[in-house]
Amino acid sequence: MLVFTDAEIGTLLGTFLWPLFRIMGFFLASPVIGSNFVPVRVRLILAVAVSLVVTPTLPPLPAIPALSLSLFLVVLQQILIGVALGFFLQMLFQVFIILGQLIAMQMGLGFASMVDPTNGISVAILSTFYLMFVVFLFVLFDGHLVMIEVIADSFVQIPISTAGVDNDFYFRIISTISWVFSSALLLALPALTALLITNFAFGIMTRAAPQMNIFALGFPVALMFGLFIIWLSLGNFQDVAATVFAEMFVRMRSLMAP
Repeated sequence: MLVFTDAEIGTLLGTFLWPLFRIMGFFLASPVIGSNFVPVRVRLILAVAVSLVVTPTLPPLPAIPALSLSLFLVVLQQILIGVALGFFLQMLFQVFIILGQLIAMQMGLGFASMVDPTNGISVAILSTFYLMFVVFLFVLFDGHLVMIEVIADSFVQIPISTAGVDNDFYFRIISTISWVFSSALLLALPALTALLITNFAFGIMTRAAPQMNIFALGFPVALMFGLFIIWLSLGNFQDVAATVFAEMFVRMRSLMAP
């Protein structure tokens, strides 16, 4: 008859369950895989499959007694790490959502909104266009495979332990928000500058001919000119998206660096 101690039971369960909790938290908060249009059952099956592949490659795990306070703290810690990494990667797509919002407000499309199918919230229709385009490019560039590689490497960079995570880990996640806004503003700057010049031209026209109905003329012209600028910018959008993707994954790897 086999007899197991509490520590042995905790180690056997933790060998599979601790990586599973981190991977499940990552898939719930990450883009594409964690989107609303991906069923929860599919995400759970994918998390279990990745856990089965990752578990044999893990470094030695600590021995924690079963049903102890330390066990629950480790489980909570793994969920928080997975959600934090998923949230960090979610900022990548927020760059293009903010990009669409900035351009839409400047060209007069800020009132036109629709439900974002990935997050279930209302955003500007231009942001939805950019988001669908970026999701397609993300899958095309094998971003979903890089996501799995990142979560697998996280067990080496941030091993499972009872010591906790350094506070710099969460501070670097928060500091990345400034990079999101600066990147979105940098990408939107050409279109914003062109539309700003258009608005200046309409202001000069209003001063020169006050009887002109600037509201009836300015809105369609700004709208058509904004669509023309967007059409011109789509020529190198793939290269821009690839650059943003590369920068984000570099930031994510530096996030996990000790």
